[in-house]
Amino acid sequence: MNKTLLAALAVALAGCSTTPDYQRPATPVPAAWPDSAKAAGTRKIATTGWQQYFSDPRLQALIAAALENNRDLRIATARIAEARAQYGIQQADRLPNLNLTAGRNASLTPASTSFTGRSLNTQRYDIAISLVSFELDFWGRIASLNEAAKAGYLATEAAQRAFRLSLIAEVANAYLSLLELRERTDLTAATVKTRAETRELTSRRRDLGVSGDLDFLQADGVYQAALAEQANLERQQAAAENLLNLLVGQTVAEIKKLPAGLSLAGQAITPDLIAGLPAEVLLQRPDVLAAEQQLIAANANIGAARAAFLPRITLIGSLGTASRTLAGLFDAGSGAWSFQPALSLPLFDAGRTAANTDVAEARKVIAVAEYEKAIQQAFREVADLLNAREKLAEQLAAQEANAAAQQRRLQLVEARYGAGIISHLEVLDAQRESYAAQQGALQVRRTMLSNAAQLYKALAGQSAPDAQPGAGK
Repeated sequence: MNKTLLAALAVALAGCSTTPDYQRPATPVPAAWPDSAKAAGTRKIATTGWQQYFSDPRLQALIAAALENNRDLRIATARIAEARAQYGIQQADRLPNLNLTAGRNASLTPASTSFTGRSLNTQRYDIAISLVSFELDFWGRIASLNEAAKAGYLATEAAQRAFRLSLIAEVANAYLSLLELRERTDLTAATVKTRAETRELTSRRRDLGVSGDLDFLQADGVYQAALAEQANLERQQAAAENLLNLLVGQTVAEIKKLPAGLSLAGQAITPDLIAGLPAEVLLQRPDVLAAEQQLIAANANIGAARAAFLPRITLIGSLGTASRTLAGLFDAGSGAWSFQPALSLPLFDAGRTAANTDVAEARKVIAVAEYEKAIQQAFREVADLLNAREKLAEQLAAQEANAAAQQRRLQLVEARYGAGIISHLEVLDAQRESYAAQQGALQVRRTMLSNAAQLYKALAGQSAPDAQPGAGK
């Protein structure tokens, strides 16, 4: 009966955890997307890998290179290993730590200080297995610290998955921006050539007395403006190439067997993803999962701080053999042991323990606010992208129709100018409008494609073909 009571008492003490029960905070966002955000689609994000979503072979190769070589991703991956090791260190405190020790103690006491009046020479040899300060976790302090370390590890893992998704979207956006700038540069180069021809023709007409200085100055002005725009676009293109090299982790020229890419108009990045309900989507985002794990860690740290008010029992001991001679270590009767249980209870620490508890509780309040903020930011991001998905398609259709109309207008104006019906000023105006409309169409198309790339990240798309939330745990 005594043994049964002791066992029941040990189980009861082991269950006396001071950690508050964790409850996930309510989702601080509406239950449905705004009316302006159309959630309908045809593809599920959970079954759409990034290779299927980004079908351009060149873009696929760049994303794969970035996932392998990007330095920031290497840092994020190394932090997972660091957090896993920290969790392992903390988890080791839940079990006794045993050491094998061997030693020799020798001392000589001179006759002048000896009680016997003779010099005293002592020798002692020891071999033992030692128990190093093992704490009996009656109040769950060690368990709370272990739970906090585990949550920190899972938060780091989720943060790395969030970074992988961001990296995929950033590489896609940088690649699309580079395509846009290249096509705009080509369009500007063709415009410069056309305006140079017009400037030369106007110069000849002026020499013949058909046109005046005003016509030549107008033609020269639009030619110089086109040159300036070409230089500006070439500068932006070089910067876009440098950004893509940084994200990929190496220069694009160093990537062997890089396949040919598609034009901006040939990109098949279709943002036809099903958004689902906010609670289903947002809670699966790795950045939100990371914020929740940080909240779980903060909640567990409160338990560890509270347990510091309670008695702490530690065990120190050793079991082995001892002898005055090395040869006699394993003789009969040489066994030796020591056992030193200790109990400590804080009586006065000038409020240190209470302050540590206040710090832990304040950090939990901060973690709750950061978790809720992460959900609210995610809701806004997805809602904005869903709204832009439809509106950008409408804007692109109108912009391309405008570009076609301006091109047709330019052809008619040039024909009328050739017939001597209108002035050269109307030709220059039509050229500017057509050029601006074509440039605008390229910009809107790139914006629509970038919106699709960002939507894939916002809906917690897969960062690898086999990546799923919680994989590898």
